[in-house]
Amino acid sequence: MEAKKELKFESPSFGRRLGGMLGVDFYRLFHTPMFYILLAIAAIIPAMVSAMTMMPDANGNTMEPLYSNVWQIIAASKPLYVIEGIADYANMNMVFIFGGIMVSIFIGHDYKSGYVKQLFTTHAKKQDYMMSKSIVCAFAMACMCITYLIGGTVGGMLVGYSMEVNVVSLILAIIGKMVMSLGWASLYTFLNIIFRRYFGISIASSFFFGTGILIIGVAAIVENLSIPTAFLNIFLYGSSVNACLVSNIGTLLICIVISVAWAIFYNVLGTRILSKSDVY
Repeated sequence: MEAKKELKFESPSFGRRLGGMLGVDFYRLFHTPMFYILLAIAAIIPAMVSAMTMMPDANGNTMEPLYSNVWQIIAASKPLYVIEGIADYANMNMVFIFGGIMVSIFIGHDYKSGYVKQLFTTHAKKQDYMMSKSIVCAFAMACMCITYLIGGTVGGMLVGYSMEVNVVSLILAIIGKMVMSLGWASLYTFLNIIFRRYFGISIASSFFFGTGILIIGVAAIVENLSIPTAFLNIFLYGSSVNACLVSNIGTLLICIVISVAWAIFYNVLGTRILSKSDVY
């Protein structure tokens, strides 16, 4: 009597699962028109802000420029947790608002098209979905940082702002903000998992957190109480603001640690929510 051979099916390794999902998500990202629209917006906005500051007002007088330096539209001159003027707010941190919109559209399409239902029927690992979306959307935001840098630099140069800067600090600030994309993307993915049935609310919540209003409010209270505002660096908006034109290696390390820590936190929390709820 022949022994029956048992068929053993090995489940794909974590690396293969995540790699496959990343491949699909990157393909979808590069075929999403809104991705390219937001890349263009990220470049146009800083260029327009630079140009508009030099336009004449109703009396024919040239408006006072918001900046004195090209690079101030990329990052603030110092860590500013409380906004002192519009110029303090109009820098590369605006990319995180655009990124929130991108994530909402990207994930919203998953649920609207029925992709999620098909995915979780054949691919049960919820953590892979969270991680893949966080990584791909972080990449999208990092790309927006690059187009923002190009637009802001060209706009500032055309207006005639000073180019003087500490190059090392500038590079560290830019890298720090790009690194923060991972933490922001994870937050937005988490928010969109919570509000997956309410597309409008998911965009509104992403916009709200992207503006950093909560941290700005807390910073104002802390400042009045004479408490050091440096502790705000443990939050996404705080560490994003900390990446400025006086950045150093310590600043970059803070951005890396905080971004990774919040990415892990939101991915774990989002995975638990997906595992315990109806995702369709």
